[in-house]
Amino acid sequence: MERLSQEPNCYIRPSPSGGTLGGVARKSRETIAVCEAFGFDTILVETVGVGQSETTVRSMVDFFLVLLLTGAGDELQGIKKGIIELADALLVTKADGDNSIRAEAMRIELMRLLHFLTPATPGWHSQAMTCSAVHEKGIDAVWQNIRAYEETTKNNGFFQERRRRQSVEWLRSMVHEHLEETFYRDPAVAGAVKGIERQVADGALPVSAAVKQLFEKWSAR
Repeated sequence: MERLSQEPNCYIRPSPSGGTLGGVARKSRETIAVCEAFGFDTILVETVGVGQSETTVRSMVDFFLVLLLTGAGDELQGIKKGIIELADALLVTKADGDNSIRAEAMRIELMRLLHFLTPATPGWHSQAMTCSAVHEKGIDAVWQNIRAYEETTKNNGFFQERRRRQSVEWLRSMVHEHLEETFYRDPAVAGAVKGIERQVADGALPVSAAVKQLFEKWSAR
């Protein structure tokens, strides 16, 4: 990152997730759109690495690369599938020194796993690779894999289709977000929500009845 930050054609923008589920910040989609409009042709979205719940980013990128590390529980995560089945490629990092053999063994195991999973992207076979940032080994192969994916999906039409689906998902997400904000900003709801939450927590009011009360207050405004 120190070297990358000195590159004049690169722009880096940290975006704290603020507890947002999915490993990305709430306004990540808007940030991507702004960067594209400004002319950046390659945009890398790094998530906070939340593991099994890291699925939101899949709905906003063209290529989903999952980074894994040997000896950190990632082997079990791979066996349990989780986000592995959403990946367009798997990359075992820190494949250098004494870790090289373990990294290669993990890559082979991941390739076996991918063989039994439904491809994350139609017409594309996800690969498991290794790399070493310290020795700059394997990075070119990862980039070539991404470019091959781009060519394949653009030729079969899925690249454009995925972006259309993502636009619709973005629309629905913003509608939900707007409705939630509008709901809780309503004076009648804001004035009653704490008391109703207390009753629910104490077991004095069923959750379904609490929801009904809040929506009645909102709809009566």
